[in-house]
Amino acid sequence: MKRAFPILAILTAGLLSYALYEALVAAPTDRLQGDVYRIIYYHVPSAWTMFTFFAINFVASVAYLIRRNLKADAVAVAAAEIGVVFNTVVLVTGPLWARPVWGIWWTWDIRLTSTLVLWLIYVSYLLLRRFSSGAQMPLLAAALAVFGALDMPLVYFSIWFFRTQHPQPVVGGGGSIDPRMLHVWLLNWLAFECFGLLVLWSRYRLEMVRREVEETQALESLLEVGNSR
Repeated sequence: MKRAFPILAILTAGLLSYALYEALVAAPTDRLQGDVYRIIYYHVPSAWTMFTFFAINFVASVAYLIRRNLKADAVAVAAAEIGVVFNTVVLVTGPLWARPVWGIWWTWDIRLTSTLVLWLIYVSYLLLRRFSSGAQMPLLAAALAVFGALDMPLVYFSIWFFRTQHPQPVVGGGGSIDPRMLHVWLLNWLAFECFGLLVLWSRYRLEMVRREVEETQALESLLEVGNSR
């Protein structure tokens, strides 16, 4: 994987560049919204990618709760960080799109509010891991991650079960979209997923190295204490 990583990184960079060109230049302009509609090529793929990495965090956290697997815990924290980044992109691009279309930056709509709550839960998860210590910290973090995952179905299905300001989905929701727009939409989603997976692998390796260093330092401290007696 170490040898393949630079090649995959170059391919992903090329895919991201091509997707950027398709989104900003090649994709047709929406007849009603104009060019502001192009935010959809970043807003929606970021949301789908967010779900992917929060789901990875959920699976890894459950694995840690069941088996106390340290590798699963490392995957969980790495996936949560990436999920929070894409969640932030969703929360930023949403108001940028809403302002010219709805005339407002934000409304306490069930879809918007539940997405913000999801961000707050996983930011809390990262803060817990950053500023807490002790043997029970990974266990508490994993439990919080499982709790946070319960908000994901609410975010996704809210526009089906509640009357919301947020528009209905055009994919899988009975709507329609120009095939050329759908192509660019899916292309950006693929590019974001590939980028996220590369970051996940790098962040996982970094996390494992960090833990090895901490274990080594702890052992050296014990040896120093033993030698001083």
